[in-house]
Amino acid sequence: MPRGKKSGRAVSGDGSIRKKKVVKRNGKEYTYWEGRYTSGFDPETGKQKQHSISGKTQAEVAQKLREITAEIGQGIFQEACKLTVGQWMTVWEQDYLNDVKPKTIESYRRQIKLHIVPALGGARLEKLTSPMIQHFYNSCSKEGLSPKSVKNIHGVLHKALQQAVAIGYLRNNPSDACTLPRVERKELKPLDDDAIRRFLEAVEGHPFETLYLVTLFTGMRQGEVLGLTWDCVDFESGSLLISKQLQYITGENNHRVYQLASTKNGKLRKIVPADFVMDLLRKQWSRQAEWRLRAGPAWEDSGLVFTNELGEHLVPFTVYKKFKKLVREIGLPESRFHDLRHSYAVAAIRSGDDIKTVQGNLGHATAAFTLDVYGHVTDQMKRDSADRMQKFIRSISGQ
Repeated sequence: MPRGKKSGRAVSGDGSIRKKKVVKRNGKEYTYWEGRYTSGFDPETGKQKQHSISGKTQAEVAQKLREITAEIGQGIFQEACKLTVGQWMTVWEQDYLNDVKPKTIESYRRQIKLHIVPALGGARLEKLTSPMIQHFYNSCSKEGLSPKSVKNIHGVLHKALQQAVAIGYLRNNPSDACTLPRVERKELKPLDDDAIRRFLEAVEGHPFETLYLVTLFTGMRQGEVLGLTWDCVDFESGSLLISKQLQYITGENNHRVYQLASTKNGKLRKIVPADFVMDLLRKQWSRQAEWRLRAGPAWEDSGLVFTNELGEHLVPFTVYKKFKKLVREIGLPESRFHDLRHSYAVAAIRSGDDIKTVQGNLGHATAAFTLDVYGHVTDQMKRDSADRMQKFIRSISGQ
């Protein structure tokens, strides 16, 4: 390899390859190839910065060496990151999640603390490989974590590693090549017409009657309906602006801190519900005005549509628990609060709303996603259409 004429030192980017043998404890020989290169001089010591790479074959190492020395020659070479996976995860969650919702950050931190760091935290970031990550995912499944949980863990790790790629700590994302367990979508269980009738009867006079009915006939998510504020209710135009949701994060001493955050996809949407819904909201406005007068100085002016009698936000778990009690009483113990949203979507499609309108009202990212979720409804509508056509054919053919 060429040497600097005056100093006799290796030129920056210079490289060499050699074959190496290691004798294991069982006496077997393991052979591999090692490439060595320099990337300049340490400004403090004046000594060469020497590095090594390894591979199973001479050709593999030669290819890696060509890529690295080319980067050195072009001035775009970055030294390998010396952080461990655990150290990088800490840096990532502290410095690179500024535009992420607090509730999401809390979820990320939980995945990192409970799963990622215990399994991979001690490994060097630059030494992390796809097989190592795949083994980790497989272990999670064997320990009983659901496919959805494994997918969530992968989502956090993949984002963190992708950021490491973006800033040059990694050449590629080793989690890209991993396979995940298949997540099977849970069967939707919207309320049918009879169940909705029974629900309407059971909820009459309930403290959360208006809340439940507005949810059922608008399809809003629980956080969205609990985070609905009066400035987003336009009685004149008969419309609602869905712009935020009520969320909580766990603070000190496991104390829950509630706050208003942006919607799930971060986008605003305007819906025009049935007059029935707007009438319910007018009654809620009057009811809340009475509460305000009764509470006096104790009233908290949260601006929320659904509050307790002091103007404070409702607790999501309480709303859910009361809902479960109601549906058990009418023989639907498996129904979830989110099924009110599904019930709205199915009813809207069956009533003749086009998929694009349903998508917009639900706040889905695409109409394709709405079709994917509620495709079984459109299939039923096609069968109904076929039945109607069959009746028409019989009527004109005399059969």
